[in-house]
Amino acid sequence: MPVNSFNHFLLSWMPDKSKLKRPYYLTVANALEADIVSGKLASGTRLPPQRELADFLDLNFTTITQAYDLCRERKLIYGVTGRGTFVSPLPGKNIISGRTGRGRDLIELGLVKGFDKIRTPILEASENVLKKGYISELYSYTDIAGHLHQRAAGAHWMKQMDVHTDSEHTAIFSGAQNIISAALLSLFRIGDKIATDEFTYSNLIGMAHLSHIRLIPVKGDEYGMRGDELESICRREGVRGIFLMPNCANPTTCTIPEKRKDELAAVIAENKLVLIEDDNTGIPLITEGNYHSMFSRLPEQTIYICNSTMVLCNGLRVAFAAFPETFREQLLNALFYLNIKTSSLDAEIMTELILSGKAAKLLQQKTESAKERNRVFDRYFPEAAVPGSPAAFFRWLPLPELKVDEMETERLLLQQNVNVYCSYRFTVTRNPHSFMRIAVSSPDSTEDLEKGCAIIRDFIGNNRL
Repeated sequence: MPVNSFNHFLLSWMPDKSKLKRPYYLTVANALEADIVSGKLASGTRLPPQRELADFLDLNFTTITQAYDLCRERKLIYGVTGRGTFVSPLPGKNIISGRTGRGRDLIELGLVKGFDKIRTPILEASENVLKKGYISELYSYTDIAGHLHQRAAGAHWMKQMDVHTDSEHTAIFSGAQNIISAALLSLFRIGDKIATDEFTYSNLIGMAHLSHIRLIPVKGDEYGMRGDELESICRREGVRGIFLMPNCANPTTCTIPEKRKDELAAVIAENKLVLIEDDNTGIPLITEGNYHSMFSRLPEQTIYICNSTMVLCNGLRVAFAAFPETFREQLLNALFYLNIKTSSLDAEIMTELILSGKAAKLLQQKTESAKERNRVFDRYFPEAAVPGSPAAFFRWLPLPELKVDEMETERLLLQQNVNVYCSYRFTVTRNPHSFMRIAVSSPDSTEDLEKGCAIIRDFIGNNRL
């Protein structure tokens, strides 16, 4: 029986004792996960000490230790020496509850904002749209995939990325995340497996979890995912799909060379995988040389996400998807039933940017700014991974062994008004290597980036083991 009475001494988490069953540690761990995922336990909540929880549940201390250890492996909780155990931010969540910066003093290096202070071309395009004689027509409910001329503009933009499609096989979504969500829910089923890089887009991890789809990490090298490793995974795991970011992948900044794309395409074709190709850069527009998309290699198996439009202006929430005829019905049904159609006005502004030539000029302007920011970053962190593009909007910094874990690293840096994201947010499975993604494109000025980098460098130096 419990030693203490909990009638007037409430714990921060008090699971239902009537639902306990053997093995008890697993029941407790699953209950804790359910309350975290549902939002019942907010990120940053301090959990009961293990002995107090064991007393409340009338279980052995070691049973609670096992449950907590399992939840740590699942990245649901983390411990801080001398302070206790806390609920982790879920993958894709921005900041632990209660962790806020001091207004304008916060140096944002976690969220990738993409030089969103460069707004003049966006404002000009918005003004031009409002002057058009057919503006009222944009407010009528029309084709779920978007107005025809807007889809045609998207197809024109994607052709410059070596994605040759037409308006009938183009759809407009309110951001790349919604394209991923629609693809997962319409083309896959519960329990299906999708191959990914070992570190990948955090929102994909979150959406796969909600969809009950398993992500299978595939080993890679400096050139990205390896073809032989993918072939081995296909034989061993029976994956049905694959997610790739060939251009400056988020978060690792790796860019897949053409030869490696050929190797991967051969495996994907042989195993009839559904490929989700997420291009978040627009690199083909700003680089010279021989470039070919994965879509051009596998047009009947690929959903291409043109997320470079988000690089132009995050606030517009416009992204284009190119798809083959075989995926049309499922993907457009998902777009309709999920009710994630983008604003026609936003799509019209993006169309104006593309057709007026302002989009290409804006991307070039941001590219030059990104190159400058990368040079600043390299002065502070010469040990960082070399990005796939000299104009990367974020960087991937390997961390030495520190006195604190990644979650505590984020919290302590935020106390110094620097927001960063560490690699636990992006890993598909438990990974012994520790990294930090630093969004060089997000600070309001180069001076802010310098200040943030200096704080991070000093923090790492002061917390090395």
